[in-house]
Amino acid sequence: MLNDIFQSVKDASIELALLDNDTINKVLLAVADKAIANTDAILEANAKDLSRMDSANPMYDRLKLTKERIEGIAGDTRNVASLPSPLGKVLKHTVLPNGLDLKRVSVPFGVIGIVYEARPNVTFDVFALCLKAGSACILKGGKDADDSNRAIVALIKSVLKEFSINENAIELLPATHEATGELLHANGVVDLVIPRGSKRLIDFVRQEASVPVIETGAGVCHAYFDKDGDTEKGARIINNAKTRRVSVCNALDCSIIHADRLADLPAICEPLKESNVLIYADEPALAALANSYPAELLKPSTEESYGTEFQSYTMAVKTVISADEAIKHIRKFGSGHSECIITENRSTADKFLAQVDAACVYHNAPTAFTDGAQFGLGAEIGISTQKLHARGPMALEEICTYKWIIEGNGQVRSK
Repeated sequence: MLNDIFQSVKDASIELALLDNDTINKVLLAVADKAIANTDAILEANAKDLSRMDSANPMYDRLKLTKERIEGIAGDTRNVASLPSPLGKVLKHTVLPNGLDLKRVSVPFGVIGIVYEARPNVTFDVFALCLKAGSACILKGGKDADDSNRAIVALIKSVLKEFSINENAIELLPATHEATGELLHANGVVDLVIPRGSKRLIDFVRQEASVPVIETGAGVCHAYFDKDGDTEKGARIINNAKTRRVSVCNALDCSIIHADRLADLPAICEPLKESNVLIYADEPALAALANSYPAELLKPSTEESYGTEFQSYTMAVKTVISADEAIKHIRKFGSGHSECIITENRSTADKFLAQVDAACVYHNAPTAFTDGAQFGLGAEIGISTQKLHARGPMALEEICTYKWIIEGNGQVRSK
């Protein structure tokens, strides 16, 4: 039973409420410095995790840490330290006719649980954001990254100890299904759970949890090349969205092309050859690519080709006869994460932006930009695909809640 751990984190969260922003920033900067200083130890732990995973597994890239990636993680942590505190902001202020002074003020959630898979960078990101937002965190990582996560949490705890801060402000649970179940039912102790990972993981958390959940949904992302699209822009955007980093949730899964522009499809797909992207194309697109794209990388699409988050160098192509049909296709197969249109027609772009129901909708830019750091939010805790409380990249403001502060002077309520 993990009740004692949950309660210790809850107690630590109450202590965090007394920390000033200056101390929090010093802790985050110290964590960043220590991550750099302990790069070899972190990579040694990560190597143990990597040795247990097939390098062909799409999750391998997410699991892998390098010196450069640790430097990037440290940079994100410093960015969070540099951001204004999200706490104590007066969101609404009014004085009632009876003299009562009402303020709605931003406050910490308290205890935030994160269920995630093979992404050890999440351990750093979650701690940085939760601490900056005044919350303690309970982490439930996957077994694939357990050695990495334990090394990182030990490093963070050592910094908290140096600052005489309760080390229970961060806890890593055992990498077991049973631990996940206990976390999802820690009512009265855990204030919020955020799942990060596969659709299967997210569905399980949503269906199983009795504590509040914010979904960070799977990313089935589309790019629609309109009849008025610029070919050079299209090729650049689609290549970047597909090949920049295939294992992340904002990577492109399906390119939709207007039938009037099929003659341009070979030029649009030309850059994908360098990364050996496997294309599942419908009949018109298959014919358009037949004499220009490598035969071994070109296959006919099936119904299963659409609505799939590939997390690999694989992409589907769908032909449509109008922007309306493209929007309909996205409505059927999209996950509400990130979608884009490539067009020089302002009217068509505006229609797409208004009618596509997703957390992030782009015009002439790749879905690769759906990221808290890219949005200027610092490191993110996830991309919310739901509409309640938070949507899109969740950073500091999104992991705060609020309460009402009412100042009176002896007023009483009449009947």
